[in-house]
Amino acid sequence: MSKRPSPISATVDFDADGVQHGFLKLPISTDESAWGAVMIPVTVVRNGDGPTALLTGGNHGDEYEGITALMKLAGELRVEEVRGRVIIVPMMNLPAAMAGKRTSPMDGGNLNRSFPGDPDGTVTEKIADYFTRVLVPKCDVVLDLHSGGRTLDIIPFGASHVLDDPEQQRQALEGAKAFGAPYAMMMFELDAAALFDTAVESQGKVFVATELGGGGTSTPQSLAITERGVRNFLIHFGLVEGEVQMPAEPQVYLDMPDASCYVQSEHTGLLELTLALGDRVEKGQVIARIYDMTRTGSTPVEYRAGRDGILAARRFPALVNMGDTIAVIAEVVDSLG
Repeated sequence: MSKRPSPISATVDFDADGVQHGFLKLPISTDESAWGAVMIPVTVVRNGDGPTALLTGGNHGDEYEGITALMKLAGELRVEEVRGRVIIVPMMNLPAAMAGKRTSPMDGGNLNRSFPGDPDGTVTEKIADYFTRVLVPKCDVVLDLHSGGRTLDIIPFGASHVLDDPEQQRQALEGAKAFGAPYAMMMFELDAAALFDTAVESQGKVFVATELGGGGTSTPQSLAITERGVRNFLIHFGLVEGEVQMPAEPQVYLDMPDASCYVQSEHTGLLELTLALGDRVEKGQVIARIYDMTRTGSTPVEYRAGRDGILAARRFPALVNMGDTIAVIAEVVDSLG
């Protein structure tokens, strides 16, 4: 049984040349607006024939590096710069972004756990369905900009995944490297089935993800890396003229071979991390302590590294609960792929 058409409509013409700013309109009915709509901003820049790139941010609403960089690009990218078509959606999950939250206040939906979506589902599921069935089929390459949001801080890297198709994997990995962040990662996802990544990759498209900081903010440094990376991505895939600009220091290659890279808390309390992001880690080294906040004089619980590598991500708030990821340790490798 085929699904009905998406209830979302676009106010832009994806096939028209020029620069267009408009909306992806999703009808809603709420106490505040009986005949309302979620109005997701979208920009399309098209200049004749060529590849199509889909640039997305705000998959999670509290990850501001990508949102900010794409808002800036949408106002700056000129049609004469482009060969082909660039579709820019700075805030995929607009309700979450407007609330400054990871998930949507309208339905509690985590967009990046809602793919492939459902045109008859929740607001978040309808957004996921539109991207899966309407936008992704239009594109050749996708760049989805993530960072740690309010609860994580992460070293800046471009990332790809291990795929069944060697050529698709090669192109994604080369795109992740060309993004030009200080690190490039072969990333292992804890739960990949309902990710945007998987929805794109399953259609045979080239998908590059990022992590670019966090803490629920952005910095001049993280934005500089993000903005340069977006331009590099467009240059690498032939949509914009220019030379890819790499970091001054040689790019470090990282691998996350399995779920053991994630260190998750088995306690609740006050978190003390003993390392900074990017620091080298040796197997067995104490990387964190958690203190029982209900009493003084008790010995903190120590967490030790299960592998050599570097601290690629850390929990940002000092308060920690059972199940929270407190650290991610990635292996440093000589090459990827």
